[in-house]
Amino acid sequence: MPMNAPLVRDERDGFVAFLQHQRQAVHNAVYGLREDQARLRPTPSGLSLGGLVTHLLYGERNWSDRIEGIPPAVNSFEQYMGSFELTEGETLASVVAAYEQASARTDAILGRADLDRRVPLPDEPWFPDPNGCTVRWIAFHLIEETARHAGHADLIREALDGGLSGPLMAAAEGWPDEGWIKPWRAADSPR
Repeated sequence: MPMNAPLVRDERDGFVAFLQHQRQAVHNAVYGLREDQARLRPTPSGLSLGGLVTHLLYGERNWSDRIEGIPPAVNSFEQYMGSFELTEGETLASVVAAYEQASARTDAILGRADLDRRVPLPDEPWFPDPNGCTVRWIAFHLIEETARHAGHADLIREALDGGLSGPLMAAAEGWPDEGWIKPWRAADSPR
């Protein structure tokens, strides 16, 4: 993965490419974590890396369902807030795998959906238009949301064990030790 998103052919290709790029940043942030680390909350926000992946999984499923006209599984603010938690039976590996599946579904939907089609939304104050939005707006929102949480993930990971995005990316992708960025290793972690 380059440090920047790849060049794109058109808007639709750009939506998928930029989403994939931000998702990879999240995957890099959880690379090499122990299960107990995925649940730790080392920053004042109270977010954990496992919880962020769970929330991003929720977001991918929620917006894909809305585009396809499927009623969302989460229907209350309490359920939404619960999407920031790994449940007792979930593991980091299980939510990462589910996130990858949900992401592939989103990419396929964005690859074929009419970007100008209106999608109904509930009448909630945080949505921009009570009459709904377009698939295009959803694509932009998914990029925005994933990028926001990728940044959170970078900060949480650094607070956990000093892991930085560049070395984590190099490790996740198997870069050689003599490269311009040295791959992260747990043994080198200051914490």
